[in-house]
Amino acid sequence: MQVQLNKSTMHLEDIPLDIGYASEQVTLTTEDGQACTIGGQNGKTQIIISTPFIDESFITEIKEISAFIPKEDDQEITVSLVVANNTHQNPKCDDIEFLIDTQGEFGDWYGLRLVGDPLEGELTKSALLITKDGALFYDDYPSNLKDKFNKETLNRKIAAAQVCYTGKGCH
Repeated sequence: MQVQLNKSTMHLEDIPLDIGYASEQVTLTTEDGQACTIGGQNGKTQIIISTPFIDESFITEIKEISAFIPKEDDQEITVSLVVANNTHQNPKCDDIEFLIDTQGEFGDWYGLRLVGDPLEGELTKSALLITKDGALFYDDYPSNLKDKFNKETLNRKIAAAQVCYTGKGCH
């Protein structure tokens, strides 16, 4: 998959995880150096956002996403922002956990690491929606890193992911 930024073209190091496949549980690090696990089956709907850079436009975008996330107790949804390394500043958005892929697990398992200049080794811009049973339900990988996520579709998919999970599995 090719990814654009201004006049530069990069590509992903691997093929991203496909919709319907089981997400992988990976361990990331908080700003304070604490281990934090995301992905996999944990009984919660998870939204995982990754980015190669954090600018004002991106901060506005993730705040807009955070604003439409249901906050009811029966619809527990976690939102994580994942970056490749500790050179990134935490945008300090309410309800979004800032995590660092210090061991490269997230980039490896989810296939989101960029190859090529100017962002070699960073994670591409992505939004992943994982259901309570750990399946990847929706993904959004803008082909241009300056493009916005499709927030309308993400909002619809969050509602669908909440309704489709019965807790009984597929058998």
